[in-house]
Amino acid sequence: MATSTPQFTIPGLTNAEGEKLAGILQARLNALNDLHLTLKHVHWNVVGPHFIAVHEMIDPHVDEVIAMVDETAERIATLGVSPLGTPGAIVDGRTWDDYSLGRATTNEHLGALDAVYINLLEDHRKAQAAIADLDPVTEDMIIGQLRQLELFHWFVRAHLESTGGQLSTDGATSEQAAAKDAHDAADLTD
Repeated sequence: MATSTPQFTIPGLTNAEGEKLAGILQARLNALNDLHLTLKHVHWNVVGPHFIAVHEMIDPHVDEVIAMVDETAERIATLGVSPLGTPGAIVDGRTWDDYSLGRATTNEHLGALDAVYINLLEDHRKAQAAIADLDPVTEDMIIGQLRQLELFHWFVRAHLESTGGQLSTDGATSEQAAAKDAHDAADLTD
């Protein structure tokens, strides 16, 4: 949540509206900070025959997510509220479980990332809907982030999709189940 009630906000919004937007954005800031750390964790812990492809695919997206973190934090500050970017703030504000895979195959990590992205994107869309009537500038920022996040989610899912269009993680209800399903469906055991 926001660290303080703003004494000012951007022209055209009330302080209460600025505070509401900042609270929504703080939750997104926590999620994006968590995502970039999770992606680096995957980058360091992925193994198997497709290691280099996944290892190198992850870093450019980490850079994009870090840029989203900065953009989101600066928007919170622009709204007159102090953004919280500390590890404790991420953990305290988290509404999801920590990423549970350590050293694992490319398919397992990609399956788990599919679940991570589904939850992140659903929450980003909820934020976009909550922001839509308050501030088009903030909404535009969230829509731009959604565009990039959905693109990377497609990159992840392309590794999990059969030639018939079926996702190996379809129906998985958890990160662990998605990792197992992706591993089991792999053409080659990696």
